[in-house]
Amino acid sequence: MTATAIPAATPLLDAERLRRPDVLVRHAPFAFLIAQDQLPADAADALERDFPRYRSAGFFPWEPDDCGPAINRLIEELTAPAFAEQIGRALGIEGLGQKPSLVTICRHLNRRHGTIHTDSRSKIATALLYLNRSWPATSEGCLRFLNRIDDIEDLVVPEVRPVYGNFVVFARADNSFHGHLPHEGERRVIQVAWLTDESEKRRKTRRGRFSRWFKRLLGRLDRRFGAGRGPNAAHPR
Repeated sequence: MTATAIPAATPLLDAERLRRPDVLVRHAPFAFLIAQDQLPADAADALERDFPRYRSAGFFPWEPDDCGPAINRLIEELTAPAFAEQIGRALGIEGLGQKPSLVTICRHLNRRHGTIHTDSRSKIATALLYLNRSWPATSEGCLRFLNRIDDIEDLVVPEVRPVYGNFVVFARADNSFHGHLPHEGERRVIQVAWLTDESEKRRKTRRGRFSRWFKRLLGRLDRRFGAGRGPNAAHPR
């Protein structure tokens, strides 16, 4: 079946959904938000069709030419200042909508990814929007917010399955530990990071483009390197 276009008048994201009573917002041990069903069910076909077809594993900077119109439209809504301001109000971050945003997209992971970390200090907050129609009955690849950097089982709240419409945002802090159990295979997610300044955006974009080129050449070695990763592996920032 051919995916139909999404009506222009229909928003994919609605900041009011973040006010629903089922949205979880916490400010300890760090500020985060977890929301389900943030995307219309009838947009799933178009978003699946228009998702970039990366061959390599990992997150790569958004390039509009890699994506179809539905994904590009979703990213425009994700990075809109008004949407960021709503997120900032929930997490207690002033002026988030005025900060530069960097969008990266992942289609595949290998077992090297997901080690426990806190994000770099140049990130103010990070959002993850998942686009997988289904997920196997496993904890592999499910996002975990953690109390410690050395224990993947010390969860702050139940893990988040990376299924269509699940949306997570967290403020960067020295203790904003997160990660997931090793997973190899498809795991579609769009990530938005709001950064301290434009120079960091340029630097991270250059590094991400180089990483994409590098992984095209050495993808097999990358998979082999990550194959033996332990569940509690970490890389503090």
